[in-house]
Amino acid sequence: MADSDIETAVARALEDSPDRNFTETVDLAINLRDLDLNEPSNRVDESIVLPAGTGQETRIVVIAEGETAVRAEEAADEVLSVDDVADLDDDDAKDMADETDFFIAEEAMMQDIARHLGTILGPRGKMPDPLSPDDDVVETVNRLKNTVQLRSGDRRTFHTLVGAEDMDAEDIGDNIDVILRRLHADLEKGPQNIDAVYVKTTMGPSVEVA
Repeated sequence: MADSDIETAVARALEDSPDRNFTETVDLAINLRDLDLNEPSNRVDESIVLPAGTGQETRIVVIAEGETAVRAEEAADEVLSVDDVADLDDDDAKDMADETDFFIAEEAMMQDIARHLGTILGPRGKMPDPLSPDDDVVETVNRLKNTVQLRSGDRRTFHTLVGAEDMDAEDIGDNIDVILRRLHADLEKGPQNIDAVYVKTTMGPSVEVA
C-alpha cells in the first residue's frame, strides 16, 4: 500500500484537474540529482509492472510463427511473421513503431528482426522482448499490458505514465509507490539521487509527491 502522502498528492492532482471531454492520463515527473547522466550506466532504463495497471490501452505486436502465433492471436493486437516484417517498407515500419507500445518476438527471430527493423525500433527503445520456447506468449502479453518504461536518457527530468484520471487515487498511489521503491533500490545513492517527484494529469497542475 502506498504512503498516505503519495495518495494525498494523487487525490489533489485529480481534484485540481480541469474537466475535459476525454479521460486524461496521470503522469509522474521525476527529477534526479548527483548523477552523471553522460555515463550510460547511471541512466534509468527500467520496465516496471504496475500493480493497478496503466488505465490505458496498450498496443502490443507479437512476431511469431506456428503455435505461438496462433496463441498470440487471442491476446495481442497484431501478430506478424518474419516475412511480414521483411515486407514492411520504412514508412509502414515507422508508423507501426510509433503506434505500438511493446513488441514481443520469438528468440529465434531476433536476428532477422534486428536486420529489418533495428534502425527503426532501436532508437525508439522498442526492440522486441525475446520470447523463449518455455515462455507463455499470452501471459507475456498480459504482463506487458500493465508495464511502463522508465527512461531518463541523459536528462535529469523524465516522465512516466502511472494511471488514468478515472482510476482511484489509492490505485495510482500504489503504482507510484512501486516505481519509487524500484528507483530507490536501483539508483546509486537511492532516495538521495531523487531531487523531487511530481504527479499531474495531462492538462492539470503538478503536485509534489516527494
